[in-house]
Amino acid sequence: MSSPNLQSGRSDPVNTGAVNRAARKLNLVELVDALLADSLVEADAATQFKHERRYYQGATHPLVLIADQRWKSLKPPHRVLDLDSLTQWMAGWTGLDYVHIDPLKVNFAAVTDVMSSAYATRFGILPLEVKPHEVVIATAEPFMREWEKELQPIIRKDIRLVVANPNDITRFQVEFYNLARSVKGAMSSGDGNSGASNFEQLVELGNSNRQFDANDQHIVRIVDWLWQYAFDQRASDIHIEPRRELGIVRFRIDGVLHQVYQIPKSVLNAMTSRIKILGRMDVVEKRRPQDGRIKTRMPDGQEVELRLSTIPTAFGEKLVMRIFDPEVLVRDFADLGFSPEDKSRWDGMTTRPNGIVLVTGPTGSGKTTTLYTTLKQLATDEVNVCTLEDPIEMVESSFNQVQVQADIGVNFAAGVRALMRQDPDIIMIGEIRDLETAEMAIQAALTGHLVLSTLHTNDAASAITRMLDLGVPSYLINATVLGVMAQRLVRTLCPACKQAHPIRPEEEAAWNNLVMPWKAKPPAQIYYPVGCLDCRMTGYMGRVGLYEVLLLTPEFKKLLGAHADLADLRDLAAREGTKPLRISGAMKVAAGQTTIEEVLKVAPPG
Repeated sequence: MSSPNLQSGRSDPVNTGAVNRAARKLNLVELVDALLADSLVEADAATQFKHERRYYQGATHPLVLIADQRWKSLKPPHRVLDLDSLTQWMAGWTGLDYVHIDPLKVNFAAVTDVMSSAYATRFGILPLEVKPHEVVIATAEPFMREWEKELQPIIRKDIRLVVANPNDITRFQVEFYNLARSVKGAMSSGDGNSGASNFEQLVELGNSNRQFDANDQHIVRIVDWLWQYAFDQRASDIHIEPRRELGIVRFRIDGVLHQVYQIPKSVLNAMTSRIKILGRMDVVEKRRPQDGRIKTRMPDGQEVELRLSTIPTAFGEKLVMRIFDPEVLVRDFADLGFSPEDKSRWDGMTTRPNGIVLVTGPTGSGKTTTLYTTLKQLATDEVNVCTLEDPIEMVESSFNQVQVQADIGVNFAAGVRALMRQDPDIIMIGEIRDLETAEMAIQAALTGHLVLSTLHTNDAASAITRMLDLGVPSYLINATVLGVMAQRLVRTLCPACKQAHPIRPEEEAAWNNLVMPWKAKPPAQIYYPVGCLDCRMTGYMGRVGLYEVLLLTPEFKKLLGAHADLADLRDLAAREGTKPLRISGAMKVAAGQTTIEEVLKVAPPG
């Protein structure tokens, strides 16, 4: 497990005079007085609060009580003094570093070896990082330091004390030690032979190579904990990857993979088996890819679906879990990133009674989310909506979903043929991959059905040439295809920490590259990422769509019938008002939603 980069920030100590550093617990009154001395809170509210709580002797940390007041800071930008900001202020007051505990960057196996759980709980401390000559330990009681002289000779390392959120310390004291106990318990409870089918077998003499029970309570606890943290961190995918000596766990957050844990190989194999059991997959079969599905429930009662996929690699089975956010189906088009013009053009296609509407883009560009949002709005009581998917992404009760099963002959073409006998009004085909499926989609459109489907192409105009490449005659495309929408996803700037500055010469050059050949005027200022606790110091929070909506107008169909090449189709589309993906991205840059670099990274040249 890699050493974490702790998110810390040194705060300048406030000028409140000498701080009484005698060994003692923090006092509610002295903290409020220090806030007053630093001109952070109103005197009347602070005085009344001190009077009400002057005899308080409870176990709750005084900073928690102050944070509950939801006072607004008197200093710009006048934000609410929540527990994190108060803890950061206290760090500066005491002259220590402030650290925000990011559990995904803490080596829980190493830090829990520094001291016992009982010792950490007794003194309200938590080890966060173990270095060759130093241990970083968090506390919310910076004046209670008698334990340092006792601990330092035992661990034989220097101790660097930092200040952290008291609630985080209490929470992670339990979670880190429980997880470490689960991993150690799993490693000590296994027995028997591994039976792993790896491409490369490394024989270690004297090693029993034990395999652990997937139903062992330690393994159950580790898997539950892993899911919970993935949900908390807004991960869209969980990767469990075997290596030669250990296992790697990575989360994809806002489209970027982050390595979060290293776990003993044997424990990782048991975790994979546990997840396969829950996904009703063949646990014994490790030589071929498998797919599965799990529905789980978060602590707040919200259901979350996970789609599972395994594949054999050189060092064992790799497992990827795609997490489907249930909020996707209730989001509107504005949340997805549609401009009013995009929405108007999209509605013009999807509200027609029959025809084909295509959505294009690479894997992970949000095509399925767009189609599900559209179908959710179209699926009224008066229409029969059917989908044909491989696999079913999200289970939704308002339309009829069919799973493609190629091993028994139910491919896309056969599935559409069967759905045609089910009296559908709207059909969604997961992907048009071959001529047979394209022909069935066209047949459905010609017989009075609205068909929505996807293709993998770089832009909207390329979808038309892809249909021609598959062997579909141009006159059938003209007769059935209503329009095409290409899309991408870009990371959005964190609203809590993004900052603006006047556009610089190098940024103006990047802007001109972005909008070429449209020559759109650069904005006076642009925003850039900074990084804060809300966005895990990345500067970005969430993703938004870029859209290029192409309508097949009569002029476009004439050009298509004359077998025009791709460049001619793009030129005509631009003249008729189709904005390329980069122009859609430039509009979001000008609106302060994202950066030029993010758009250039995902959007193809216009």
